Amino acid sequence: MLSAKSLFQEIIDDDDAFRLFCSIAASGESQGGWENGRIAALVPDSERALAPKVARHGADEDKHGRIFNALMKKRGLQPVPVPPETDYTMLLEQHGIGLAHGRLKRDEPLTVRDIVTYLAHSRVTEQRASEQMRMLRKHFADDPDLGRAVRMISHDEDNHLAYCHEELLRLARAGHGRTIQRILRACALAEIAVYRDVSLAVMDHMGRILGWSRPKAALLAAGIRAMYAYERAGGWRRMVSLEMPTRRDALGGPATTAVEFA
Repeated sequence: MLSAKSLFQEIIDDDDAFRLFCSIAASGESQGGWENGRIAALVPDSERALAPKVARHGADEDKHGRIFNALMKKRGLQPVPVPPETDYTMLLEQHGIGLAHGRLKRDEPLTVRDIVTYLAHSRVTEQRASEQMRMLRKHFADDPDLGRAVRMISHDEDNHLAYCHEELLRLARAGHGRTIQRILRACALAEIAVYRDVSLAVMDHMGRILGWSRPKAALLAAGIRAMYAYERAGGWRRMVSLEMPTRRDALGGPATTAVEFA
């Protein structure tokens, strides 16, 4: 019987599949670290209090990239190039979601609208990241090789999501509510399509590596498309709601380290 746990167990047990999975994850986290670092450096004067939190977000993402690379190194594996069709971050940018890398490479201060765009984009993508890591934590928190990594990253992703909620609510109170909701909706609808396409591409690569039968590959693809249909029909709304989080000021302190994985 196919299940999330059995699927990921297959990937974890095979060196080539595990290497591809970790390479994709490490690349995405590293890109996120760079983006947040640049945003922290370019925060406008009116939002300077936000800069340390954005920097903390970026430091966490960099840490996650190091963790995935360390998991490969522990098994004697080297990263592999990330297939473009599996590059979630790049594909989101190509769909006009978030702040373009070209904008972040210029040494020009961002606007408050840019900060709203960044936080709305992060609120949507961190929802996805938090859900994915909770699923992995549910099944692999006690795994002797992956457990610590999964628990640490999951905790951080929950913090990132809480931070986005809190800061967007603050900006909504400052008069940006309609803009926030408009950007959130556009981000969510684009993200679910990109996530579908990336998931199909990743499963296609994994299927070839693991030698899945055509019926098994077709069943997994159908499941991915069914999830997209659910999200397109209304599941996307969970990505745009805002509520004050239980974790307040979740990124208010220094980033935690991951020396045990370095």
